[in-house]
Amino acid sequence: QVQLVESGGGLVQAGGSRTLSCAASGRTFSDIAMGWFRQAPGREREFVASISSLGYNPSYTDSVKGRFTISSEYAKNTLYLQMNNLEHEDTAVYFCAARTTNLGRYSFTDEGEYPTWGQGTQVTVSS
Repeated sequence: QVQLVESGGGLVQAGGSRTLSCAASGRTFSDIAMGWFRQAPGREREFVASISSLGYNPSYTDSVKGRFTISSEYAKNTLYLQMNNLEHEDTAVYFCAARTTNLGRYSFTDEGEYPTWGQGTQVTVSS
């Protein structure tokens, strides 16, 4: 059973940067594909970024391409989301998600493919 704990949310000014972390435990980190999703007030949860269990094929939703970077640090069993040039529209609760897989190079982008979720961390971008 994978457990996830997110951190790093907070208040940031538009144009600023923030890094979210998601610590995973319970399974070998290289067996876990992971992703970031977000939910803004009054909106459905949406895909933000994902990465394969071996760190391949990072994928991004169009609105964050060039601004956000997803990465994995295997020594710390931690997933990161580096967010630069933040916009008011990035305000949301950010969730990390995980699934075990033997497809080491496959990046999952559909939230239905992730059975395990963190508690979420709020990011508020002031304009």
